[in-house]
Order: sequence, then structure tokens, then C-alpha cells
Amino acid sequence: MNMPGLIRRIVSVVALSFVAATCADSQRIETLKPGVLTVAVTSGTPTDEYDPQLWIRRYVERFAEEHELAIDWMVVPFNESWLLAGRDEVDLVATNVASFPDRVSEGGTFSAPFLYERRALRIHPEDKGRFEHIDDFVGRTVGVVSGMAAERDVDRRAPEGVIVWRTETFMQLYEAFDAGEVDAIAEAEYYSLDGEVIPSHGDEVILIDHHDLNPGQREESVFVVRDKSTNLLAAVNAFIDRTRFPLTE
Repeated sequence: MNMPGLIRRIVSVVALSFVAATCADSQRIETLKPGVLTVAVTSGTPTDEYDPQLWIRRYVERFAEEHELAIDWMVVPFNESWLLAGRDEVDLVATNVASFPDRVSEGGTFSAPFLYERRALRIHPEDKGRFEHIDDFVGRTVGVVSGMAAERDVDRRAPEGVIVWRTETFMQLYEAFDAGEVDAIAEAEYYSLDGEVIPSHGDEVILIDHHDLNPGQREESVFVVRDKSTNLLAAVNAFIDRTRFPLTE
């Protein structure tokens, strides 16, 4: 090879390397802490295979692994957790937030949806056949977690005389339910985007009164992504597009 040809080849290789490096830089995810994804969740160490927080944690872990990011989990109350990304407290809110218009906040953006839910009431097994609808709970107590879709659903549908008991966490709610202090819990049934039920309970759990929060509309769950975490939203949406929720392996 003559000298001019060799020089042209060297210049071409250098140019291609520069373009590749520039593209990589333009797609690099920048987070609150370099190399660390700070994630808001409502449970520290979920172990129950029926727990949506466990499904979501595994999903986020897979995403972080693919992008070579460590994870810093931040346990927070659910109510108003969707504001944390816009406040620069976390990169990602993974508290199973439904994409309601009144949860849109400056500085944080909803991801693409990764699951959807339908509303239901959980009752004690011995009450099966006794209750079928929220109208049957006049004079009785229905428990909700403050700030959740279940709370707005019960507030909207419950007839006068239904006692609504509010708490900050599901742990408190289930303790009251197990102690017989509430007659029903407002919960959800979970579905993959293609309409398959995601098992969230065993046969011992009795759910009644299944319905959409808004008739005919899906109640979709999203992540809330910090706008200042450069390239994170695009990466999360691309991951959701190619990765079915929940993970099966």
C-alpha cells in the first residue's frame, strides 16, 4: 500500500472511531450518582412471589444490569411518590404508579406502561357469597391505602354508610384486615399488557366486584423518570418495548 493510501485508511479508522465514541456518549445514561440508578420503591426486601413490588424490583434489576448500573433503593410511602423524580430525589419512581393526569409533575415524565390493573375488593373467606358488590358494605368498613387508585375508586363508588378506613401502607392495612378490624380491602387484579392475569394471590384470597376504575379504560402502571437523568427515559421505554412484564426467567 502506498503512503497516501495508508494515510487515508488511518484517517478513516480514526474518523469512524470518533463517530462511534460520539454516538456512545450521546446515548450514555446520566444519573444523580454516576453509575448508580436511584429508585423509589414502597418495600425494602419483598420476598412474596405474589407481591407486585417483587416483580417490579426484578424488572428494574434487569434494566440496570443491561445498562451496567448499580441500584440504590429508596423506600418511600406510596402517596405522592410520583413527585420524587421531579424533585431530583430519585432517578426512577418504581412504586407502581398509575398514569393519571393529576399525577403529572414538572421535572418527571411517565414511561411507557408496563402493566395494567382492574379494581376489586378482597373479603374474608368466610364471607364468600355474602358480599358481591361495594353496595353490600353499608355499615361496614372498607380499608384503603391513602393516595392509591383504590382510594379514589372507593371514594367514588361507595354509597353513603360505607366506612372508609385509610392507612399509609399495605402492611398496616393487612394487619387490620387479619385482625378483623376491616371487612374488605380495596385491591387490584394485575394484567400483562397482552391481557394475561398476573397471579397476585393464592386460592385462599377471595376477590369480588372486579371492575375498571374508569369504565372501558385501562388503568396503566408506569415508571416516573427524572427529566434531568439524561437518556434514561428513552432507555427505559426501549427496555419496556422489548421486555415483557413480568419477567419469566
